[in-house]
Amino acid sequence: MIFLIENNGYGLSTPTSEQYACKQLADRGIGYGMKSVTVDGNNFLEVYHTIKELREYCIREQAPVLLECMTFRMRGHEEASGVKYVPKELIEEWGKKDPLKNYEEYLKKEDLLTEENISSMHALLKKEIEESLAPVFDEPEIVADTNEEMNDVYAPFVPQIISPKKSERELRIVDAISEGLKLAMRKHNNLVLMGQDIAEYGGVFKITEGFVEEFGRERVRNTPICESAILGAALGLSIKGFKAMVEMQFADFVTVGFNQIINNLAKSNYRWGQNADVVVRMPTGAGVGAGPFHSQSNEAWFTHTPGLKVVYPSNPYDAKGLLLSAFEDPNPIMYFEHKALYRAISGAVPEEYYTIEIGKANLVSEGTDMSIITYGAGVHWAAEAVSSFGLVVPGFSCDILDLRTLLPFDKEAIETSVKKTGKVIVLHEDCLTGGIGGEISAWISENCFVDLDAPVMRIASLDSPIPFSIPLENNFLAKTRLSEKMKELMNY
Repeated sequence: MIFLIENNGYGLSTPTSEQYACKQLADRGIGYGMKSVTVDGNNFLEVYHTIKELREYCIREQAPVLLECMTFRMRGHEEASGVKYVPKELIEEWGKKDPLKNYEEYLKKEDLLTEENISSMHALLKKEIEESLAPVFDEPEIVADTNEEMNDVYAPFVPQIISPKKSERELRIVDAISEGLKLAMRKHNNLVLMGQDIAEYGGVFKITEGFVEEFGRERVRNTPICESAILGAALGLSIKGFKAMVEMQFADFVTVGFNQIINNLAKSNYRWGQNADVVVRMPTGAGVGAGPFHSQSNEAWFTHTPGLKVVYPSNPYDAKGLLLSAFEDPNPIMYFEHKALYRAISGAVPEEYYTIEIGKANLVSEGTDMSIITYGAGVHWAAEAVSSFGLVVPGFSCDILDLRTLLPFDKEAIETSVKKTGKVIVLHEDCLTGGIGGEISAWISENCFVDLDAPVMRIASLDSPIPFSIPLENNFLAKTRLSEKMKELMNY
C-alpha cells in the first residue's frame, strides 16, 4: 500500500509547522518501519515517476511506503474560510509553482503542445463538465419521506430464528460466549476476530483460548493497542465482504475508537448503502473492584446512536443465542458482556447452533404487584430482591422483564407488563443521569400513562465514577437501593 500525504501547508488555518515537530511528515514513516519519500507535489513528472517506482517497490517487497507530496492550497480549506490567514508572499511564491501552467509551458517548449491544443482541450473539458452537470440541475427538489429515511438507517435483514433442542448441560456465561464464537467461526468462513491479546493468550478473559490452533492466525488476530485502528479495519473488512468481530479488552477502552463506531460503523449504511458487518464485544460492568477505568457501564453512549444495535444478555443461554444472532445480522452490533457474571452465573445451554431474535425481551418471572424492567446484572439483582421482598410481604409477586436488547428495546413487552401491574421500576447498573432508564421511563409515561398507578421509578448507580474499594463500589451500585425503592413503590 502507498500512503500518500498531500501536504498543502495548512490544516484549516493552522500551518503544519505548529502541528508537528519533525521537518517532514514523511519522517513519521521511520517510526512505523516504513520506507518514506518526499517529492515536489507540483511536478507532474516527478510525482508520476516516483509513484511508478514505489508501486514496483510495494509489489516486490510486499511492504507499505509513505509518500509526502509538497504542494500548497491557494484557496481556503472550504469556500467560507478564505485565505486571509495566509501571508501574501506565500501566495505569490506558490503561485509561481502552479503545476498546470508550468507543465503547459514545459510541453510547449518540447513542441508537444500548442496554444490551439490548450484552447481546444479547455473547450472540450468545459463542454463535458456542463453536459454532465445539466441532468443534475434538472433533478426535481428532494421531497422528504420519513419511512424511506428510517429504512436507510439499517441494512435490510430478516432474521431466521433457529430453535435448539432442550439441553440440561450447564455452562457459565464465559463458556457460552466462547462456544457461540467458535460455532460462528465454523459457520462463517469469512469471519475474522481481532483484539488485543486474543490469539495465543486467548484474551484477558480466556474466551478465545485455543482459537488460533483451530482457525489460524489469519482469522484470529492480535492487534496493536489502538482501538480506532482495529475498528477501522473491521469496517474495511466488511466493505471487502468479510464479517468482523472486535473485542474491546474492557468496554471502557472503546472511547479511543468512539469516532469509528459513531461516525463510521453506525452511519455507513445510511450515507452510502454500505453495511458494516461488525460485532464489537464489550466486557463491561462493576462488581470486581476494578475501579473507574475498567468497570464502567457505558451502553447508554450507544443507544443514542441510530444505525447501531445494542445487545446485553444476562444468562448463558441468551449469551450464546444472541451472539450467534449478532453474527447473522449484517448491521453493526455492540454486544455487552458483564464481567462479574462471566463465571458467577451458570445455566442450561444447548450444544448446537441456535439464535435468539434481537430486539425481543424475555419475561424472567411473572407477577401482579409491580414490574421491574432491567437487563444484565440487574436481572439477578431483581430476582434476589423480589425473593427477599416476598418473605416480608406475603403474596407479593412481580414481573421481571429482561430487555436483552437495548437498541431497539421491546416496547410491546414493556407495554404488556405495565398494563398488567400498573407499577414500574426501571433498574440498571449504569449511572442515573443519561442512562437508558430515562428513555424507557419517558416512553412508558407517554404511551402507558392511563395504566399507571404510580410514577415510573428508576434505580441506577450513583452519578460518580466507580470507586476501587469494594465497600464504596457496593454503595455506588444500584442494587443497594432496590429494596427500599420497591417498598416505596408498593406503598404509593
